[in-house]
Order: sequence, then structure tokens, then C-alpha cells
Amino acid sequence: MARHVPNEGARRLFMSTTVFSVRRLMAGLLFPSLLLVGLAAEAAPLKPYRDELFGYRNVLEETDGGDFRVVDYQELRDINERDQIPERRVKRGYISLGVKSAQVNETLNLGGRSLDVMRVGPDRGAAFTVIFIHGRGGDRRLGANDFSFGGNFNRLKNLAFANGGTYYAPSVRSFDAAGVDDISALIRFAAERSGGRPVVLSCASMGSFICWGVAREQTAVAALGGMMIMGGATDPEFVGSAAYRARLPVFFSHGSRDSVYRAEDQVALYRTLRARDYPARFVLFETGSHGTPVRMTDWRDALNWIASR
Repeated sequence: MARHVPNEGARRLFMSTTVFSVRRLMAGLLFPSLLLVGLAAEAAPLKPYRDELFGYRNVLEETDGGDFRVVDYQELRDINERDQIPERRVKRGYISLGVKSAQVNETLNLGGRSLDVMRVGPDRGAAFTVIFIHGRGGDRRLGANDFSFGGNFNRLKNLAFANGGTYYAPSVRSFDAAGVDDISALIRFAAERSGGRPVVLSCASMGSFICWGVAREQTAVAALGGMMIMGGATDPEFVGSAAYRARLPVFFSHGSRDSVYRAEDQVALYRTLRARDYPARFVLFETGSHGTPVRMTDWRDALNWIASR
């Protein structure tokens, strides 16, 4: 068993945007007004926020230089002891509701199509942007819920707000090409409003169909800094996508006992990417189920790792 180095991603600096990556050059061609602003910016790593409550407690295995980790998950501890009402309301000590003063519901007009979103943080000039895509049966309320999923969305809100970032949780109307078009437009909108600073797209469960679709959209990929797939489907054709060609960092988190999307399939994709020296990281929650990644993924660790790539 390899030695565990806690919070490795948190110690890495956000990548300097003065480096001319293929993705940044593409963004400059597609969004020329943003290039100079984006190249001039250099972000710092996200400051800690309740890491002692939300960081990975016990890493059972760590390989690939820390990029593949198996994390201990126990339902009695991580749900029953953490929640006042299991799976419905987290204990008060895990959340900070002051951030709700920076939260709004709004409807954006994106290329003639409306999109309902929840936003935390400024609508312009964000240091970074995170977009969370819910699964089947959800809407923007899921990613805005402070009390469910162990308070993990409340932590994301506070991380974004405290670090000058913006967090969007849109209502996805469909998980097909139309949904991909809507979210691609939101990505471009967020990039333009922030002056070309990083946008991270995070997709849970069936929402992963949106991530894999966006990965094929060159203009959206040009505006992205990374993707997160949380308990999602796999995409064996990802290696032919625009995101793959641009070497867009991909973070995976998955429960080992996921009965909806098999962990083995997602690990196989990760292994394929690693064999090609592609920037990918995987956190596997031992004994975790389908919803475990949304509850247990350490947002600060994941976002710092993505930015360091």
C-alpha cells in the first residue's frame, strides 16, 4: 500500500494562465476579447473551508502518484452520524447559511433559449466558475440544497464565495443534444462574464451525459478548465473528443457498489486515460453507493487538482 499524502491537491497552485496550452490558444481564437485578460490572470489555490469535516478521512489505497485513491466510506459514520435526519438534513455544524445572501435564482437568455439557474457569487468577474449538473428527476434546487448530501453543496457555495468564484446550478430540461447545447451556452456565458477565467463542469449520475456531450463541443471545451464525473456513466468514445485532444483534466469519483453505473467501467476508462499520460484523477469510495460521490467528494481537493493541471 502506498503512503497517503493528505490534501495533495490542496497544496498545488492553480495553473498559471500565462502558459500557452492548446486549450488556451483555442480559447483565444474563439473568444479573442478574452485572451489578454485570461493570460494576465493567475489564480491562487482555494482557501480551506471546514476541511476537517469534508476532507477524506482515511485513504485505504493510493497509487499513480496520488491520482488514484480508494477512500474509506462507512454509512453509519458518514450518513447516520453526520445527519440530523439521515439523507435529508445534515447537522447544523456542517453548514454555514450566511452565504445565502449571495444566492439568487435567475433565468438566463442564452442564444434565444432560456435557462433557469441558481447562482452563488458575482455575475461578472468571477475568479473561477463551477457548474453542477444534476441527474434524472432533478433541477437547480438539488445543487442549491444546503441540508441534503451531508452539507456538501453548502460547502461548495462557501468555497466559491470565499474565494471570489461563482457557482451555477442550472435546471437541465433534457439529457440529449438540446441539453448539451444549453449547458455549452452557459459555459461560454460564464467564461465571457469572468474574463476567460477557469470554468469547471461537474456532472452527477445521468448528468454525466451532458459532460460527455459537452466534451465534443469545441467552443465549450475551449472555455473549460476541467470536468468532474461524479457517479456517472462512462464514455468509451471520449478519446475521440475535442476535450481529449485539448487534454482537459477529468476528475472521477464513484462508489464501489454503485448499482446504476458500474465502478469497474469508470475505472477502466481512467486506466485507459492514464496509460496515455492523460490528466485524470479517480477517487473510489469503498462500499459507497450511487449517491455517495455527491455527498463525499472533497470539492476543494478536486478543484485545486483540476486547476493545478
